[in-house]
Amino acid sequence: MDSFSTVTVEHQGHVAIVWLDRPEQRNAFAPAFWTEFPAAIDALEDDPQTRAVVVAARGSAFTVGIDLKAFGPAIASGSLDPSAPPPASPVAQRTETRRLIKTMQRTFSSLAECPKPVIAAIHGYCIGAGVDLITACDIRYASADTTFSIRETRLAMVADVGTLQRLPRIIDPGTVAELAYTGRDFDAGEAASVGLITRILPDADTVLAAAVETAEAIAANSPLAVQGTKAVLRAGDGRTVDEALDYVALWNAAFLHSNDLGEAIGSFIERRPPEFTGT
Repeated sequence: MDSFSTVTVEHQGHVAIVWLDRPEQRNAFAPAFWTEFPAAIDALEDDPQTRAVVVAARGSAFTVGIDLKAFGPAIASGSLDPSAPPPASPVAQRTETRRLIKTMQRTFSSLAECPKPVIAAIHGYCIGAGVDLITACDIRYASADTTFSIRETRLAMVADVGTLQRLPRIIDPGTVAELAYTGRDFDAGEAASVGLITRILPDADTVLAAAVETAEAIAANSPLAVQGTKAVLRAGDGRTVDEALDYVALWNAAFLHSNDLGEAIGSFIERRPPEFTGT
């Protein structure tokens, strides 16, 4: 098990579980989270044994979003480093604020850019930046008691680390606007009805079990094929159907003739489970 101060990584065969691990703070995102979380995801991206990732949380809540108490100085200064000197000018402060926002954006973009599928196992609360996190995941499961909120407008902020960019690709833009403008709470049933959540489970334990089961099913397939499928799905954004078809034709021309393809055919003929190597 790999540990940071805000997250813990647990390995179960070819599945990695990334735990949000500040349960006493309901997994509010402290300043260290914004560098530790992408470091954990990047390490899993480079790990050939990891084929699927689950993001889950310890304690009573998935996350209540940014830890405003701990993060106040960073918001004021525009830096994650509390020892950093104050900006020399208003322009310098704005430059540092932009740099801080880009660092935070990278935290969740690490999930979208990870070539391996990522499943969010959500329970309790998923507030503010928590929605930014889950919209960067490929699959989202939630417990029936989950409360969601795009909370930023209620805090006099514009959401700036992914929700406003990714959520309209997942659900109806008009629904995004209504939820983002009001900042109101909505439950798992509504989240599922609009398409944000793939499955609702009774509680946190069953959510985690279902997420791991799905991750294991994914990990049992050829990692080349699974990661290629994620890449082709991502490449479809902003392309016409014809352009996307050209992309997948080129992808398969490059990657189709693999050892995994031979193993798939051989195991089918021999009526045995395949043993994929990702080569």
